Amino acid sequence: MARAKRVYKKGAKNSEYDAYHGKKAQIKRRSARVQARRKAIKAGRVKKGDGKEVHHVGAKRTGPLNNKRTKVLSRAANRRKQPKRGRKR
Repeated sequence: MARAKRVYKKGAKNSEYDAYHGKKAQIKRRSARVQARRKAIKAGRVKKGDGKEVHHVGAKRTGPLNNKRTKVLSRAANRRKQPKRGRKR
């Protein structure tokens, strides 16, 4: 029996992208990331277009980001710190 074709594309009808980014938990996590960056901008730690990112220290891949310590890292350094993702089989 053939599997149904998967729809990955952003904006496509019933896409996996929109299904994931539309989840309540993911919306809350994105909101927390935006709030942390705004707070860092207000404090003068980052500026628009400076190539810096706000890193949540000690945050896990899932769960809330509220009230986590943050620090400013370059984009490259922050991407190096991301946890390795295992292959699904």
